[in-house]
Amino acid sequence: MASSKEYLNFILDQLSGLCGISYRAMMGEYIIYYNGKIVGGIYDDRFLIKPVKSAVAMLPDAALELPYEGGKEMLFVENVDNREFLEKLFTAIYEELPEPKKCYQRRNK
Repeated sequence: MASSKEYLNFILDQLSGLCGISYRAMMGEYIIYYNGKIVGGIYDDRFLIKPVKSAVAMLPDAALELPYEGGKEMLFVENVDNREFLEKLFTAIYEELPEPKKCYQRRNK
């Protein structure tokens, strides 16, 4: 089941107090970025984030769920109605998120 554009828009609205939020559609789902770093995504209308230490500390009871078959487990963010909490969560985990991968272009010789 693909995620709905309505759920994406709801999550983006909840995060609208933060600068640097963006997304990319990918195979019916949405990857969420914060200042260029992947935070998580929306999978089957579930908001999942990377399970870095600060995220686990802020979401101690969150279930670990697979975003898709063969994917790595991520934390299910259940409290998506609390805009202030989501902003604090993103701010707290930002430093622990991996840097974006460099994109190298192949040159023809």
